[in-house]
Order: sequence, then C-alpha cells, then structure tokens
Amino acid sequence: MASTGTPTTPDGPGLLGGWTRVHPIRAAAVAMILVSLVWRAQLASRGYLAVDDYVLIARAGESDLTPGFLLTLYNNHFMPAALLITWLVTRAAGLAYWPYVLLLTAAQAVLAVSFARLLRTLVRPGWALLVPLAVFLFSPLTLEATSWWAVGVNMLPMQIAMVLAIGAQVRYVRTRRKRHLVSLALAVLFGLIFFEKALLVVPLVFLLTAFLFVGGPPVRAVLSTVRRYWPSWLVLTALSLGFLALYGSRAESSLRRPDSLGEVLSFLWQLLGSTVVPGLLGGPWRWLPAGDGAPVTAPPELGRWIAWAAFLVLVVLTVRLRRVAGRAWLLLAAYLTLVTALLAATRLGSIYSDVAGAVPRYVSDVVVVAALCIGVALLGLRPAPDHSSPADPPPPNRDGGPHPDTGDERADAESGQVPAEDASAQVTADGERDDLVPAEAEPRVAVPAATYRGHGVLHAEYDNDDLPALDRPSAARPFDAPPRRTDAVTGSTATPALPPSPAPDHPVPVDGRTAGPLSPPDKLTATPEQPPYTGGRDPDDPPLPAVLARHREAVSAGLALALVAAGLGTAWTTARFGDEWAVKSGRTYLDTVRTELAAAPPDTVFFDQPVPGDVVPLLSAPYNRQSTFFHALPERPVFVTEAENPSLFDSTGRISPVKVDGPTAQPGPEQACGWKVTGGETARLPLTGPRDDWFWVVRIGYLSSGETTGTFRLGGKEKRFPVKTGLHQIFFEFTGGGDTVELSVDDPGVTLCTNEVAIGTPTPQQ
Repeated sequence: MASTGTPTTPDGPGLLGGWTRVHPIRAAAVAMILVSLVWRAQLASRGYLAVDDYVLIARAGESDLTPGFLLTLYNNHFMPAALLITWLVTRAAGLAYWPYVLLLTAAQAVLAVSFARLLRTLVRPGWALLVPLAVFLFSPLTLEATSWWAVGVNMLPMQIAMVLAIGAQVRYVRTRRKRHLVSLALAVLFGLIFFEKALLVVPLVFLLTAFLFVGGPPVRAVLSTVRRYWPSWLVLTALSLGFLALYGSRAESSLRRPDSLGEVLSFLWQLLGSTVVPGLLGGPWRWLPAGDGAPVTAPPELGRWIAWAAFLVLVVLTVRLRRVAGRAWLLLAAYLTLVTALLAATRLGSIYSDVAGAVPRYVSDVVVVAALCIGVALLGLRPAPDHSSPADPPPPNRDGGPHPDTGDERADAESGQVPAEDASAQVTADGERDDLVPAEAEPRVAVPAATYRGHGVLHAEYDNDDLPALDRPSAARPFDAPPRRTDAVTGSTATPALPPSPAPDHPVPVDGRTAGPLSPPDKLTATPEQPPYTGGRDPDDPPLPAVLARHREAVSAGLALALVAAGLGTAWTTARFGDEWAVKSGRTYLDTVRTELAAAPPDTVFFDQPVPGDVVPLLSAPYNRQSTFFHALPERPVFVTEAENPSLFDSTGRISPVKVDGPTAQPGPEQACGWKVTGGETARLPLTGPRDDWFWVVRIGYLSSGETTGTFRLGGKEKRFPVKTGLHQIFFEFTGGGDTVELSVDDPGVTLCTNEVAIGTPTPQQ
C-alpha cells in the first residue's frame, strides 16, 4: 500500500535530514561549498570591471566573431575560449559587470564540486577531509580569480582542467581503462583553450603519478612511471606538441633575464615568504592597493614568521605520522618549483619585477595542488580495492554458488549493483553505515573499501571507475596501500582484510577463518590473522609519537585552536581584500559619463582622448582611448576629428568644451583684423614657440566674408577645412611640426581675418 506524507529515513523524517545524518561529512562539505560561493559572489559584486577587462571588452566590441579574432593573442596569451565568452557577453550586456560575476561564480561552483569529488577519490574518508577542502574553498590566494574577470576567465578553467585531469589519471592508474585517457586529454585541452599556462597540467599529472602511485628511489620511480603508464604520456605528449606548434607560430618570446641575483632572491622571498605560505594559512592579512586592479600581498613581519612556523609544524607532524606525507610535500615543492621558474623567466627583468612575487593570481593554481597534498598528508591515500590475479581461483561464495565477481553477479559488481544481502550495511565515504535495506533487516558490520580484494560487498563510496577491471591482473595500487601478507600454507599473498560479519549465531568461514560474534561498527575485533581497524592509518605508517599518545586531548585542543585561528585570519584577509576591491575608479568614471551623456544635447561630439591612467594604463594603448573604451556603451558618445564646437571628457568623466593648450600665432599687423587672408595669397603666421612633429589639435578662430575652403600648412604638411561666413571657429586634428603657420583660402573673393591660431593639446575649459 502506497504511503503519503513526508518521506522518512531510519534516522528521522525528511529526505534531506536523513541524508545529512547518514552523510554528515558530505553535508558539511556541501555547506562549505555553498558558503564559499555566496561569500565570493558577494565580495566580487562589491567591485567592478578593472584594467584588462576594459581592453578585452573593447576588442570584443570592435571585432566580428571570426577565427582571426579568436586566435589573436592578448598580451601574448592564447585564450580563444575566453575571447569568445567575452565577445558574447559584450554583445549582450555591454559594459555591465553582473554577467561576469555570475559566470565566475558558476565556474567556481563547478570547480568546488569537482575538487570535493577528487578529494573523496584520492584520500581516505574522515572528518579531516574538510581541512584541505576548506583550504581550497576559502584561500585568499584565489580571490582574484573569482572577482576579476580578466584573471578568472583564465585561471578558473585552468584549475578545473587540473582537477579533472588528475581525476582522470587516478582512475586510469587504478583501472587501466582507455576511456580515462580520453577524459585526460579533453581536460587538458579544455584548459589550454582558455590559458596557455594550463600546459603545466601535463607535468603535474606526471609528478602526481610518480610521487603518489609509484614507489622506490627517484630514478626508478620515474622510469617505472614512464613504463607503466606510457599511454598517458603518449597522449599528453602529442597534445602538448600540437599546442606548442600552434602557440609558437603566433606568440612572441616573453622570456626575460633578471638584472641581478638580488632581484631573484627578492622575488623568491616575496613569492614564498609573503604570498604562498601565508596565503595557504589564511594570510596575508594585509594588502597593498594596486589601483583598480586587485591588491598585492603585504603581510606583517610577525604574521609571516608565524605562518612559516605553523607550516613547518604541519609538514613535520604529518611526515612523522604518515609515510605518504613526505611524498605529498615533495609533490607540492616540485609543482611550486615549476611555477616559480616560469614566473621568474617571464616577469623578472621587467617593470613589474619588484612586485611579481606579491601578486596572488600568479600562484592561484598552486592552491589546488597544495590542498590536495595537505589532504594526502593528513589522511593518506585511499587505495582502490584490489583483485587477485585471474590465475587464482576465487574462493567459494557463502552460499556455495558462484562468486559475486563471476558470471552475472560479477557484472552486477561492475555496474555498481550490489546484492541485497551485501548492501544492508555498506559504508559511506564518511565511514558511516548507509542503510540501504528495510530497517527490520539484521544489520551487519561493514568493512572499509581499502581492505577488500574484490570479494563481497563493494564500498558505496567507490565509483565503478575506481575499481580495477576483474578480467585483468591487479591494477597498480598506491605505494602506501596496506602491505600484502603471505599465507604460510599456500604461499599466496593477500591484503589484510576484515571479514564481513554474518548474522548473529551463524558464523561463516571466510578465507579459512571463522568470523566471531557481531561487533559494533566502531569496535571491530582483531584476531591474530587480522589486525585491528585503525581508522584509516596504514599498518606500515610510523607509530604515533609517545607525546601525542599521552597528551591526545591537549594536542586535539591545540589543533582545533590552530584551525580556528586560521579561519579567523582568512575571514579578516578576505574582508580586507573586499575593501580594496570595492574601490573602483573605472566604475566612478563610467557612472559620471553615463550621467553626463544623458543630460548633454543630442548633437554633442567629442575629440578622442585617453581615459585616466588609473582606469586603463597607458601601456594598454590604443585600448586606453575613449573611443574604444566607450565602444560597448549602448549610449556611446560620437567621436570626431574635426568640429566647430567639440567637447571632451575630463579626468572625472564630466563633459567640457575644448581648449587648446600650446603655442599661438603672434598678433597680426592689420588693425581690427590681425592676419588678413585673401584669395590667391598665402599669409605666414609666426608662432610664439616651435612645435615638434607630433599629433596635435589646431584651433583657428576667424571672421570670413563668405564661404569657401581654407588650407592650413605646418612643416610641409597641410589640412583643408571648411570656412563659413561670419564669426566662427574650427578645431581639427593635425600631425606635423614647425614654427610658422601658412593660411590661404580658395575663393579669391573671400577675405578671412584671424588673430587666433593655437596648436597643442586639447584640454577642458575651466
């Protein structure tokens, strides 16, 4: 009989409430992701477009959507997908900021979910999993990527590519399924069409495989990595060479040489001491403003040393507790070395070298690797379920029938469908029971996935892709997986495993042993053949130091205090970043321009001028010109090169009549006329000062007896302009130089009088 009302679970009413109780760690992770997204979106919305955003929008506004536009490099960056998205948003919304905030938030949501899934795949379950997730979600080093469009449109796709590529490689290492190679290639390609720096994903995947999935000395580990997983490197090498050929055909070399050793050391101290290490622990706590762009790090000296001390304690403690931790930290160091070398080669020796190490966006991709390494160091790698060799016959099933891993039941295992009697007490990723059968069924003790050799119940947390294929030899396991034991009778090897607990009073033989009475899930009983379940610690991990064992409560309190301090520091740093990001000269300038245009007469025309340098710097020329800056405005102003009464925007965005600041013609000899210009004759007007050969604006105020065409000459160059009857003026742009002006008119019956000729720079009238 169908029931109605609120759905219930064994833990209480409501699907959401029941799921939260069954999966508390997942629920906490979801809550953290939502909080981080809201927090970042709110912080981003306080700011506005900045610097390179205007250049990208201006280029999109003046260009058609063609392959030439998409494949054009911007500041030597190859980013066709970024240009495409900017072009679409510009055509749809102009200079609006809110679409970019939505896009950045959506990309961060994809990245956060993907990273959380990768953590669950790569490291052991446990509450400590929330620590690396928090480092990634709330790191101040990635605030630029979720606030500044020109940064986020490059970095967020690259980070997504990093996470997806690592996940694909981990699945390939564990399963050897070729479809994961396709996923690996697509992930890298996705990053490359947004940012050429995504090419670093290729060595990252190799390093992660060598450090975390292959053991032995460095040289042997590298050779083993190449030999075992050569299909991955073949795919990635072909993709990399193809991209480098395309990029190299369009890019100019951006490699530079530092001016001195001191410059290199200062850069390293900034990058590591002021940015990376403090940023991973909630810093830098203090920012230096950088105009409309994002601020740069400037941690206080005390905070810098505290951050380094805390980081070293974390490294030493995790290395002492877990064998895999040392390799995790080496992986982080190796990737950070790659990023540092790339930055040093492209930034040192330039005008930005003094602050290159203090710019967080240059190392925002390091946060992904750092968070993963912190997770591995704290929790250890999550070994995939291992399977015995096909040559070994599977042990008999508890019913005497075929083993679940053979025949139809094996197909069920590969498809993720678990027999009902085995599903009654699966273990979730959080190490908790996941009741999948009616409550009246007898509960059984679940066994952690890492202890299975492929027989019996599959861990609910593992996707099918995480399991090695059953028809091939055992897939490679992480080097720190629990060691196999050798059977003294048969000589076969097996991974220590906890036998599944049967129903009470019905012991069932498993691997030649007899299971004891039912034990609670958190108190699994050890036997001489079976070591006790240690909550995720590998049997070959170093033993807990005596001081930790004796003072467990004090150590736990200290760690909790450190986490709270890091959280408070992160909140303070983020709030201060938001204060700096909210100050936007470009937004104020645009708001004033929009107001002025709405009140200006419809026939108002403008001379083109650079926008203020704190909005778009001079280095961005010609995209710092007002004509390109305002191109995406729906009510954009009209710019001309010649007009009788032109206007211009001053540095605040207000409209003002034009005044020419520069040398003028000396007073003419004709009383009440000045310089008289008649048809067929040329008047020579000496200037009060010479003008270099440059781009100038000329103003001529005149009184004419009729309409004709006049000619202005300076330094061998000339400009023809219309002459109207009566008292008028004319402004026009001119390129040339000299110290004497020549004027003439075409109509011999027209006389022109002038005593007002100025050549110089257009400025607003006060």
